[in-house]
Amino acid sequence: MVLIDIRNMLQSMGKDIKTFPLPEIDEMYDDANGIPHEIFEEATVEVNFDDVSLVNSLNQEQRDAYEEIMATIDSDKGGLFFVDGPSSTGKTFLYRSLLATLRTQNKLAVVTATSGVAASIMPGGRMAHSHFKIPLTIENGSFCSFTKQSGTAKLLRQVSLIIWDEASMTKRQAVEALDNSLRDIMDQTQLPFGGKTVVFGGDFRQVLPVVRRGSRAQIVDASLRRSYLWGSMRHLKLVRNMRAQRDPWFTDYLLRIGGGTEEVNSDGEVKLPDEICIPYTRKSSDLDTLINSIFPNLNENMLNKDYITSRAILSTRNDWVDKINMKMIGTFQGGEMEYHSFDAAVDDPRNYYPAEFLNTLTPNGLPPHVLKLKVGCPVILLRNIDPANGLCNGTRLVVLGFQRNTIDAEIVLGQHAGKRVFLPRIPLCPSDDEMFPFQFKRKQFPIRLSFAMTVNKSQGQTIPHVGVYLPEPVFSHGQLYVAMSRATSRKNIKILAKPPNAIEEDEETNKIEKRKKKKGKKNSRKQKRLRTNIFQLVMVRSPKILYIRRFLHYRCEVWSWVYYLRSPYSMLMMQRYSGKVLKSSE
Repeated sequence: MVLIDIRNMLQSMGKDIKTFPLPEIDEMYDDANGIPHEIFEEATVEVNFDDVSLVNSLNQEQRDAYEEIMATIDSDKGGLFFVDGPSSTGKTFLYRSLLATLRTQNKLAVVTATSGVAASIMPGGRMAHSHFKIPLTIENGSFCSFTKQSGTAKLLRQVSLIIWDEASMTKRQAVEALDNSLRDIMDQTQLPFGGKTVVFGGDFRQVLPVVRRGSRAQIVDASLRRSYLWGSMRHLKLVRNMRAQRDPWFTDYLLRIGGGTEEVNSDGEVKLPDEICIPYTRKSSDLDTLINSIFPNLNENMLNKDYITSRAILSTRNDWVDKINMKMIGTFQGGEMEYHSFDAAVDDPRNYYPAEFLNTLTPNGLPPHVLKLKVGCPVILLRNIDPANGLCNGTRLVVLGFQRNTIDAEIVLGQHAGKRVFLPRIPLCPSDDEMFPFQFKRKQFPIRLSFAMTVNKSQGQTIPHVGVYLPEPVFSHGQLYVAMSRATSRKNIKILAKPPNAIEEDEETNKIEKRKKKKGKKNSRKQKRLRTNIFQLVMVRSPKILYIRRFLHYRCEVWSWVYYLRSPYSMLMMQRYSGKVLKSSE
């Protein structure tokens, strides 16, 4: 049994147990004997009894989409669908109904998502990039990294349905890579995705694919709507919001924000409702007010997992998120532990990049050098460790305890909520998008605090109590819509945003401070040059260097040195430099 567990773990990481010096597994105890791990894993996904009855609860829009997709699957002709709907219109509800129906018929279905959070809330969900083995660096015409003989290829040949949620977030080249690979392994080069039925889902009102330092045109070009596959997809729209009955005004407001129809001023800025905004007073206590409104009575509820995981503060930049997390972990009570990373540059025999320098770097997607944690604090996973057991990028957990080389935690959201796990230290590398002139590795626990998180990281999650911290305006399409649509109603959201006039005043103040600082540096350089010249002249043959060094250190004036310089040669040099005739002190 132990060998079977080891084999399954190795297969989930793309490795084969036969390449290791271990005993052979007795076929008598091997349920998956001769069956590829990928197929066995999919075939053994448990069907929730409640999901089977979801079909009877579909509204008319969902039922129409369900019947059209099922008709295509039953005809075995294949087809492409895109389920388009804002947040809370029941896309996940539709997916679960399809999966339950197919799995009760003993048919195979693969369900993936661009984000780990979206994948974790569906039974048998996986992240698309890891499941389809899509290359990290991808271009037009790329293929997935699996071969025709691999277990992944054998699974994809047998599946009746492929679901890819949050497809609006992924680059079109990734979807096209799967299309190229399926055409190849199915020997159907003329049919999209080799004749398979594929359902994509998403919301183009939300954040689009991330293009590092990309222009608006480059970001739009990377989206799925610019793919040659877009015209082949049948578009199924879900409009009815399942939460509209709670707060219909807030639902309509979000749709206007996402659709770009909300009224704006001459600068293209949207006015936020006063009832959801925290007044900005230019004081440091403004952030404390936001924190207290989202996390009231924090220390009394620090062991309440539902309280901790139902709240979060969102912001657009990692440095602001880190600022909030460090502020909150400082006030959070509980047993504390600090873990320091081991950093080293790759191929750096001459130590051009010492560890002290690497410790100061915190690239996007990497944990900090000093990871400060307390028992009961919420964290978010940064890597896919074991997707089959819920440990994927974006999984939220609560810390239960500490060991030297492991962290005891519990998954709190998704299909695996309540599962206790032990997180190891692993070597991590920054992505190529960071554009460092060197490569380095950081060995650290792949987690970050999640009292606060970035807007992009929150996409796909429902957070009952949301705070939004905006010291600067949002800078990307869909960020404001995503941040606000995480909440279920306007009474559960608070926004601290710096007003436009305050931003302009702060920018002007910063310019003045920079000019003053620059002027001060310029004067400092002049004084330094003067002291250096005097020092060089006086130091030529002066017998009393110690006196000179002492008074240079305390920045004494030139004429105060003369009192201590008894050498006639030094006096002569001073006379020549100053251009004045000084009377001899003798």
